[in-house]
Amino acid sequence: MRLTTRWGAAAVATITGLVLSGAPALAAAPGNDTSGSPDVIGSLPYSATIITSDATTDADDAQLNPDECGAPATDASVWFTVTAPADGYLAADVSDSNYSAGVSVGQGTPGALTWLTCGSGGTAFEVVAGQTYTILAFDDQLDEAGNGGTLQITVDVAPPPPTIDVTVDPVGQFDSATGGAYLSGTVTCDEGADLAFVDLQLTQRVGRLLIRGYGGTEAVCTGEPEPWTVFITGDNGTFKGGKAVNVTVGVACNVTGCGEYLADQTVQLKGRKS
Repeated sequence: MRLTTRWGAAAVATITGLVLSGAPALAAAPGNDTSGSPDVIGSLPYSATIITSDATTDADDAQLNPDECGAPATDASVWFTVTAPADGYLAADVSDSNYSAGVSVGQGTPGALTWLTCGSGGTAFEVVAGQTYTILAFDDQLDEAGNGGTLQITVDVAPPPPTIDVTVDPVGQFDSATGGAYLSGTVTCDEGADLAFVDLQLTQRVGRLLIRGYGGTEAVCTGEPEPWTVFITGDNGTFKGGKAVNVTVGVACNVTGCGEYLADQTVQLKGRKS
């Protein structure tokens, strides 16, 4: 499931019809145009294609676009409700629409919804079994076009945020030729993470100077420990043999969110063998 935003120019769909007299007929707004008549999602996965060119916007839309969300607009909006089948996470994806579509999620009574989350192209949100959630899909006009078009929406169960764990070998190596240091270890993160990385800060007192350097690497998430090695150059000097303090940050993210790892430890730097 992709929750990426399509930033190209949106193709705006128009609905036209001919009555027997040959005069153009007025197009109707979608049946779920307002919060009072949402499409009820009965089972998951759910998908729908809706022409939103004649959908409207009103105060209920604006109420589900608080400052924390900050979508540029909520034009051509349509409404859905879904009752969570189990504790966990759901994701609403509108990235395959032919215009720049966004999603906002709330809970409670229309017009007085408690806003939960939002996102361009879609969003994921944590749910509790038996609770009902309201989903607003709209034209956010980030493509500077509107009103609406062909909305492609899917709603489905989403995985939890991935976990990540990092180990750092207690002995690192310094390179006398460059003054840099090599640290290594393993990273374990849940398979299916979309993005994962390990960042390191190494600090060592050399005489009167406190040498500090930074480094990092992308991580491969397979569910098994994967080795990594990072070269760190001191910002204000060269590393030497002896003790140093390392701070490690690991992050792994998927459509639902990010898992984090943070730890500091003392490492011993020894001369790098040629």
